[in-house]
Amino acid sequence: MSRTRIKICGLTREADVDAAVEAGADAIGLVFYEKSPRAVSVARAAELARRLPPFVTPVGLFVNAEPAAIEAALAAIPTLTLQFHGDESPEDCDRWSRPYLRAARMAPGFDLLDFATRFSRAQAVLVDAFVDGYGGGGKVFDWSLLPPSVPSPVVLSGGLSAANVIDGVRQVRPWAVDVSSGVEAAKGLKDAVKIRQFCDAVREADRLKSA
Repeated sequence: MSRTRIKICGLTREADVDAAVEAGADAIGLVFYEKSPRAVSVARAAELARRLPPFVTPVGLFVNAEPAAIEAALAAIPTLTLQFHGDESPEDCDRWSRPYLRAARMAPGFDLLDFATRFSRAQAVLVDAFVDGYGGGGKVFDWSLLPPSVPSPVVLSGGLSAANVIDGVRQVRPWAVDVSSGVEAAKGLKDAVKIRQFCDAVREADRLKSA
């Protein structure tokens, strides 16, 4: 069984980046959506990304962003993977010729297979809860909504924490998991202990699913 990759999203401070790296995260998320309490400027994001060692990937989260905003982020952080969380079309995402994740907002009746097929060039589909506005709002969705097979790697998101990620990994068997509010002391401020506990729980889930 492959190891479940870990992304810690919504980082705003150097200490939080360091905590994610030390806990063994594979990627960190930098939010470029101004309405988010976790939003950072391009300059600030570049400062945080420079702290990353090799093989830890910076991911930039965008919601219906203007092309100029994405261009600025890519220029400042050349290793940036893109993550689209709005109403972007396949053409909007593919135009950059860069690795990207496409977020899917899960709700009863949502056709994830069709969605993944339309965004076939995405590195992965990130499944999140459907809430008003954008992002999952720290809510867990019904994992039984996911089909047994998806033609893209799946990143499980939405209300994850150390308390439920073992169940999520064992039930969904995603390529990766993505956490934000579940490892926070306050919005935009991560808790190093919670980050460590989350990463340890993911590794425990991998041990259990391969037992």
